Amino acid sequence: MRKKTLLAAALLSASALTLTACGGSAESDKPVASVSSDVATEKAATVLDQPFKKPDLVLTDTQGQKFDLRERTAGKPTLLYFGYTNCPDVCPLTMSNIAIAKKALPKADQEKLQVVFVSTDPEHDTPEVLGSWLKGQDPDFIGLTGDFATIQGGARTIGISIDEPTKDKNGKRVSMHGKQVIAFSPKDDAGYVMYGDDATADDYQKDLPKLLTGARP
Repeated sequence: MRKKTLLAAALLSASALTLTACGGSAESDKPVASVSSDVATEKAATVLDQPFKKPDLVLTDTQGQKFDLRERTAGKPTLLYFGYTNCPDVCPLTMSNIAIAKKALPKADQEKLQVVFVSTDPEHDTPEVLGSWLKGQDPDFIGLTGDFATIQGGARTIGISIDEPTKDKNGKRVSMHGKQVIAFSPKDDAGYVMYGDDATADDYQKDLPKLLTGARP
């Protein structure tokens, strides 16, 4: 993996990020944007030319309470991911990698880090279902669900596309969604760093100490 700098112009348009779905790739499996790569470095992080604003989302947490994303994570290092609990591969792997990396941090730093998982299949992922699933990853991870259109619109503001969930031929629910993790700085709540699904637990473990201070990896 290489450290990459995405062109700001590509990131200003959500439509520029055409992303693959969990469980496979289809015709949506195309390059997400034009990039310039520094081949001399080996880092999972993609540093954005122009950061994303944190989505203005007010959803429901796993306790059934209202959760204002911007308000509740203001001034805190935050990793934001959109996925669903029935995902067969990427979603649980991504959360597991982050959980492993988080546990390697000092206790005080673990408490600072906010990891937010927003469901892309809210009809299935009730607060109870989402809470139970996240306990298997890290009980301190924040799970959010709510109105699909609201979630889809919020994801779009950070360049992540989400399609309405469907059922496959076996009746299993499938959610087509982008697989990026966006890291928001505690300094200004802006998302300067993005990780793809190829980021490993070791990648996150190396980068988290910097992300916690608002530095870029």
